[in-house]
Amino acid sequence: MRVLVVDDEQPARERLKQLLQDEAGYDCVGEAGNGSDAVRMAAEMRPDIVLLDIRMPGMDGIETAHHMNSLEHPPAIVFTTAYDEYAIDAFDARAIGYVLKPVRRARLTGALDHASRLAPRALKSVATEARLSTARRHICARAHGELRLIPVTDIFCFRADQKYVAVDHENGQDLIDDSLTALADEFSDDFIRIHRGALVALRYIDRVERTADGRSLVVLRSGSHVDDKELIISRRHLAEARRRLKGV
Repeated sequence: MRVLVVDDEQPARERLKQLLQDEAGYDCVGEAGNGSDAVRMAAEMRPDIVLLDIRMPGMDGIETAHHMNSLEHPPAIVFTTAYDEYAIDAFDARAIGYVLKPVRRARLTGALDHASRLAPRALKSVATEARLSTARRHICARAHGELRLIPVTDIFCFRADQKYVAVDHENGQDLIDDSLTALADEFSDDFIRIHRGALVALRYIDRVERTADGRSLVVLRSGSHVDDKELIISRRHLAEARRRLKGV
């Protein structure tokens, strides 16, 4: 079984690699010190199993696992964590594999033997019960065979585009498979729905203007490449938009 080791601490990675080296049937094919590198390496190396630290700076283990679930060949995941009563209870309740730090051989081999692929819904439930963030900090997109991680803070808006969602961001545009409804729920604190087919980032809104025909138009800050004509606020969402945009 091909294993990818992910932990932001080098000693922890070395410990896991040593345990794998001493265990027949498992081959460490790579290591990563953060979630972003881990997702890219998982896409390239196609490991069978990922040993994944939960609490990492930047992209934590829960978000990393979420992105790995969307890969063409998603790996099975075993979380590694220092003692955290909320996380442990959540993992036990859903029979999700984990090992406590410092990692013991018997527990690791048992977790590897029972490694299973995780459903997105299970990840969200675990994150909530473990008191971890359920909102991603990145959006994962594929373009021309390349995997891209787009920081949510760089995104101007999400717009429905036939059966996909277009992500307009500081470095261009990408298409993703996520539903607009799910994105609206996940990023409700930072994005506002202006009509059925568009979510706009509050941080990028410069002002709201009235059009010649009396409609309300969201104008983004300079630097955005999004056509303002796409950002008309519908009557259905006008009252809520006014509430959220008060003072803009």
